[in-house]
Amino acid sequence: VQLQASGGGSVQAGGSLRLSCAASGRAVSNNAVGWFRQAPGKEREFVAAISWRGGSTNYANSVKGRFTISRDNAKNTAYLQMNSVKAEDTAVYYCAVSRYSDSYRNDPLAFGSWGQGTLVTVSS
Repeated sequence: VQLQASGGGSVQAGGSLRLSCAASGRAVSNNAVGWFRQAPGKEREFVAAISWRGGSTNYANSVKGRFTISRDNAKNTAYLQMNSVKAEDTAVYYCAVSRYSDSYRNDPLAFGSWGQGTLVTVSS
């Protein structure tokens, strides 16, 4: 499966941004989908994940209450709505397809397919 992440850009602190992750090659409706991010000089970290039907979500504490992950299996696309962004949200954001159907896993090793990343820059 190929993943194309889009929607990144520059935004002021307190603003909003919506990232999209379009999958092609095969349907990913049986797999959980996640978002990760990597800031300069830091390791890749888990942001959010959503189960295969979208009924269960999992968020990093740092984004809980501000970010919302969703998916549209008919479009083979997942989204990350980012509200009340902060300077520390600046990073390259990657979407990934899990090897599993549940949303509970936040280890990058649980995700088998990765997109190319989209840069989000938050200015204060």
